[in-house]
Amino acid sequence: MRIMSASQFDGKRTVDSGTTDQQEAVQAILLEVRKRGDEALREYTERFDRVRLQQFRVSEAEFAEASEQVTPEVKAALEEAAANIRDFHERQVRQSWFTTKESGTLLGQIIRPLKRVGLYVPGGTAAYPSSVLMNAIPAKIAGVPEVVITTPPGADGKINPAILVAAQIAGVNEIYKVGGAQAVAALTYGTEQILAVDKIVGPGNIYVALAKREVFGLVSIDMVAGPSEIAVLADDTANPRYVAADLLSQAEHDPMSAAILVTTSQTLAEAVASEVERQLKDLPRKSIAEAAVRDHGAILVVNDLDEGFAVINRIAPEHLEIMIDEPFAHLGKVENAGAIFLGPYSSEPVGDYFAGSNHVIPTNGTARFSSPLSVDDFIKKSSVVSYSKSDLRENGHKIITLAEQEGLAAHGRAIAERLRDLDSEE
Repeated sequence: MRIMSASQFDGKRTVDSGTTDQQEAVQAILLEVRKRGDEALREYTERFDRVRLQQFRVSEAEFAEASEQVTPEVKAALEEAAANIRDFHERQVRQSWFTTKESGTLLGQIIRPLKRVGLYVPGGTAAYPSSVLMNAIPAKIAGVPEVVITTPPGADGKINPAILVAAQIAGVNEIYKVGGAQAVAALTYGTEQILAVDKIVGPGNIYVALAKREVFGLVSIDMVAGPSEIAVLADDTANPRYVAADLLSQAEHDPMSAAILVTTSQTLAEAVASEVERQLKDLPRKSIAEAAVRDHGAILVVNDLDEGFAVINRIAPEHLEIMIDEPFAHLGKVENAGAIFLGPYSSEPVGDYFAGSNHVIPTNGTARFSSPLSVDDFIKKSSVVSYSKSDLRENGHKIITLAEQEGLAAHGRAIAERLRDLDSEE
């Protein structure tokens, strides 16, 4: 990994907006599914996944078969992770509220869950049952009655069994064997077999990301996520083996993943660089991680922790590990980070899989203004206003003044008509 000063690092990350060919391909898929529904899904599934399906929905028999194929150890780990995720996200639940004034005016906010949410789950070698838990459990806690999954089938027409087991644990209602941009289209427009949803969440490849961006507005989406990223802020108390291992834990996701160490210690910088090279040698996904640390990895040496936190806040990383002496004493200095991991035993994979915090986190510096997936992503709010006669009598002319200031005469007249009747009562 490159060792440099913070002044040599610009920290810029670009969102992959796809090639023109990819964008046009996605637009064509969306149009075909919108026009031809299930038949278009069959054609795309046969083309991309090499299997022809008549029925897309996963059957009860397939769920039962999957349950037999997943080991008890994996089931137990998924169930305990799910319990931790539920505990964390149940603390996020909001309640509707109302307040009344002595004048009789009532104000409030009604909170309701979305009715139907679609979760996209990658398939094949990139099957992530943990993402099923992270996306579906907050939705169910929010009260969403219909949570459905779309995921690409294998050439045998089946779904990765761990995905099905995780979906059962999370309380998912329906699963469909459809992947790619065509799945996003089906969830957006609806087909004969798949009903349209209100929101689409979950990770996917560039075609899925482009499709989600295209349909935003017809449905809501969680985010257009970029490659994974990790930043570690460390001083000379950090263990270089831990730091290197954690950097590689994100680098193995994608050749575009970013892995950055910010440290006050030149000695640690050099030790981590050596450790990364050593640990890469026997990493199963060596080619991916090697490309990521070569092209998007860096070790930045700063003068002190204040400069280190300034660099971190500029990067606004998806994952931030703080491996310094007394990390809690400095927690308030973090302004921009999706998820923060404190101390030597809070390795980022703890959050990815088990602690309970959500691993769907803003990337590409968007932690400056956005947040991890939460229960809030699956609710909608309605304001409630019941204005009293006395308050309208007292404040009506102020409302008219503001309407006239904005040149909206009809707004003012709507109030004036009522004030005329109130004045006649006196």
